[in-house]
This record gives sequence, C-alpha cells and structure tokens, in this order.
Amino acid sequence: MTIDPFSPLLGQSQAIELLTQAVKQNRVAPAYLFVGIDGVGKTLAARCFVELLFSAQTRNIASLQSRLRQGNHPDLWWVQPTYQHEGKRLTAAEAAEKKLKRKAPPVIRLEQIREITEFLGRPPLEAPRNVVVLESAQTMAESAANALLKTLEEPGQATVILIAPSPESVLPTLVSRCQRIPFYRLDTQSLTQVLTQAGHEEILQHQTILSIAAGSPGSAIASYEQLQIIPETLLQDVTKVPSSYRQALELAKTIAQELDTEAQLWLVDYLQQSYWQQWHKAEIIHKLEKARKSLLCYAQPRLVWECTFIALLMHLS
Repeated sequence: MTIDPFSPLLGQSQAIELLTQAVKQNRVAPAYLFVGIDGVGKTLAARCFVELLFSAQTRNIASLQSRLRQGNHPDLWWVQPTYQHEGKRLTAAEAAEKKLKRKAPPVIRLEQIREITEFLGRPPLEAPRNVVVLESAQTMAESAANALLKTLEEPGQATVILIAPSPESVLPTLVSRCQRIPFYRLDTQSLTQVLTQAGHEEILQHQTILSIAAGSPGSAIASYEQLQIIPETLLQDVTKVPSSYRQALELAKTIAQELDTEAQLWLVDYLQQSYWQQWHKAEIIHKLEKARKSLLCYAQPRLVWECTFIALLMHLS
C-alpha cells in the first residue's frame, strides 16, 4: 500500500499538488520558498516533502519516518533561528526549556549558513539529494542572507527550502532563486478539523483566540498556550482599560515585570481583538499597533505600556 506523506497536511491542496508533481515529473527545483502566515502548515509541508524526496531510495518507510522525526538522517540539515547564550546557540524551544528571559527574537546566524555550506559540500550518503530547510528565513541578517545566496548559486546535488511569512520578508535576490510555494489561511471547516485532530477542541470556544489565529491552527494553539501562562488577574485587569493614570502606571509596571517580550507582543494581539470586540474603534487598534512596533524596536517595555494605557484612557474618557 502506498503511503501519502502529505496526508497530515490539511487545507493546502495547491502546495501539495505543486510539490507532488515536481517529484513525479523529476523536476525538483534546487531551491523553494514556502510562504504564508505562521501556523498554516509550512513546516509540516517541508517535512512531508523531505519524506517524499527520500522515500524513493528506501524500502523501509517506517524507519525513514522515524529518523526524520528524530532529526538524525544524514542527508537532511534543519536550521532554526537561535539565541546566543554563554557561547552556545539555543533554539527558542531550548531557551524556553532553560527558562531564559529573552529580550530579542532569535535569528539565523552567519555561522549557521557556513555550516550549511559545509554540509552541502559533500554528496548525499543515502538519499538522492541533500536537503536543507531554514525555518523563519526572514530572521537572517543581511550578511547571512548574502552567504546563503552564494550557496544557492551552486547548490550541487541538493534542494534548499526557505520558510518565511512573505516574499517581501526575504532578500529579493534570494527570492529570485527560489520556486515559490504559497500557503493560505485555512477555512473554518479545515481549522476546526486540525484543532480537533490535535486534541485542542477547547480552543474552538475562545472567539478572541480564533480571531487572533485568523485561519492559522498553529497560531491558535500557540495563542491558547500563551493565554494559560498569563496570570488571570492580570488578564482581567488589562482587558478593562485603566480608569485612572495611577492604575495605568501600575498596570504597565506589572506587565513589564511579569511578561517577557514574546508574551507582551502576544498581549498586543489579544488586546487588539478584545478591545475591538468591546468598542469597534480603529484608533485603539492603531495605538496598540504603535506599541507593538516600539516593543519590536527594543524600547523600554514599561514606558511603552505606560504611554499606551494613558493614550487609551484619554481616548475613551
């Protein structure tokens, strides 16, 4: 019986067709750009595509799937953005496990691109080609992107997959060397199916979370998990705009002390949806968007929230 590697991927029929036909017609591109919002299946599609590419050279599909899940296949190099901590690179998951307080988002570093170049410098050992996958390719600094560009010019017996939210988020010269594979927001039926199969039916009862997700099951799950981390009293206080300047300053202080940058950025999304449902005022959304940009520019978080809450208080009073 033939196993379809793409069977776990729902709601992305165009991407599945493009990738499947590339293999069937033996026209696999040297580089692909998987683009679409986070959480709609780009990373899963990359894993499925790798399995499809490698399955032609193996009879034991179960063993192949197990090795790919464990990340120990010799012809696959998977790259994630990292933090630099005490001389070591840590992925976001590793940083969270160590409970490190993160002030800036992780990035793909120049040394990681150099490791890719070294990896592609040898022929594949078992599969018909080497495969490199770069998650969150938009986090590459210009020096890293330029180094990768040189690799894409002569990839050898390999395929490189870049995963990013949009073509505009990646260096144009990189985009020009990749075949673009689009990924779309899921419709309500597909979103419901994915969340149910993943054991997250409870998320379907949280309209604010579903609004934040906007057709992205991955974002819905991540948002729901983040919701569980935020202290309940803080969430109750913050969803009711402060009634005085003193309360605004105290709330800003609490947020800055108790939430890391990632959680604060999520809170901006949550408040945009919550405040819109309460007041339907675009100006409030704009003020929160300004807060997001300030946080991303590493402005002092407490000051950002103080200015935001005072502005909201003045606007609604």
